[in-house]
Amino acid sequence: MPRRYTVETPVDVSILGESLTFPTSKRVTRNRLMKAALSEYLAPWTPNDLAKTGTPNSRHVNMYEKWSAGGYGVVLTGGILVDKDHLEAPGNTIISADVDSPEKRAVWAEVATKSKAHGGLIVAQIMHAGRQTQAAVNPHPFAVSTKALGKTEVGRAFGTPVEMTTEQVKTEVVDKFIYTAKYLYDAGFDGIQLHCAHGYLLAQFLSRTTNKRTDQYGGSEINRARVIIEIYEGIRKLIPAKTGFIIGVKLNSVEFQNEGLQTNEAVIIAQELDKAGFDFIELSGGTYEKFAFETRESTKNREAFFFEFAKEIVPSIKNAVVYLTGGFRTAPAMVSAIKDGVTQGIGIGRPATQEFDFVNKLLAGKVQSTVAWSDLLPPSDFTTAVLACSVQTAQAGQKALSECADINEGISDLTDDTVAAEYLEAQKKYIERATAEGKQGRIVYGIVPFRNNYKQG
Repeated sequence: MPRRYTVETPVDVSILGESLTFPTSKRVTRNRLMKAALSEYLAPWTPNDLAKTGTPNSRHVNMYEKWSAGGYGVVLTGGILVDKDHLEAPGNTIISADVDSPEKRAVWAEVATKSKAHGGLIVAQIMHAGRQTQAAVNPHPFAVSTKALGKTEVGRAFGTPVEMTTEQVKTEVVDKFIYTAKYLYDAGFDGIQLHCAHGYLLAQFLSRTTNKRTDQYGGSEINRARVIIEIYEGIRKLIPAKTGFIIGVKLNSVEFQNEGLQTNEAVIIAQELDKAGFDFIELSGGTYEKFAFETRESTKNREAFFFEFAKEIVPSIKNAVVYLTGGFRTAPAMVSAIKDGVTQGIGIGRPATQEFDFVNKLLAGKVQSTVAWSDLLPPSDFTTAVLACSVQTAQAGQKALSECADINEGISDLTDDTVAAEYLEAQKKYIERATAEGKQGRIVYGIVPFRNNYKQG
């Protein structure tokens, strides 16, 4: 049996099983739990074959079906990129007009159909990396300003950003997000979420660290949020609220940087997004330059990484459903956060990749906490967390739910020290290879080769 976080005093979890109603689309969730978006790196990256690049496959179909069957009220996909030249990383799925194909549309439709069959709402997170685009993908990515990203990760340098003109904000950002949202609506998805956190392009508009613009997209909090509202309004023109299509947003509660988004600014921005009509606001935090996961020990002790900041922001949100994601591991903490009015919904990230049916077990009273990875994999190690989770999702995607005796069949137990040590050795070799190739301007993409049959790029 996998190791779990210790709960000394079990609590009644019935409040977690309550439904939530999204105010604009009027859609209803079956419970308060949401599977948060996670990096996956499972799609092909073929810049010379645009019909193939960024195409989802059977692994995506299988893993999203399993999360829905596992009980989540909302299943968020990993980030889907709206522009092939501005990836979070090669291996991302991509939806844009220049990489469209009938085959790609068919797989996305299957993802939606299989996931919805189990009662969960399937919502696609859509995003643009902006300046957080690797140089090997695009040496000169479009961004809010020319401020470059100083940090590299796993041997990968980021491109030198090019500040977009006012017109390009519409053609390269607003129009592309609208296209991707309509595509997903046509594929049968229940909704989309705009990724406006973690330092990606829409977050770059919101942050004073990166937004030095002097046009209508810079300056005040309202101006910095303008592009997000324009995207929302553009989507709603094509897909009215009466269709039941959900539109949510992921927002930083704080960035932990001197000029980064501060909580008082997040309050104003959240108010504007709430007024615009977003169905839900997911609160998170941090950027590549300063991982939120490395700070605020007091917050970690409260279990939700961004608990303190959310408590200041949530009272300003009058209509949208609020989800808080980051660090929830035990039922007492989840129940407390809801009863204290800090959030209405709970986002589950990393633990979702080892135990796809956590929500079913939790609401049935079988468990009071998530699995607890080996101490060899500390929660503060962001790179290991991202890479290890992507390995587990790939393992889960190897078989369809109908082929599995157990929904978690084939997933490595990273709560086991021996398995964790073996994984870390594989990860070390992967990073060494990626670093060496990166110095030569080449990209190693995909997941760490560990107990799966995924073909690495």
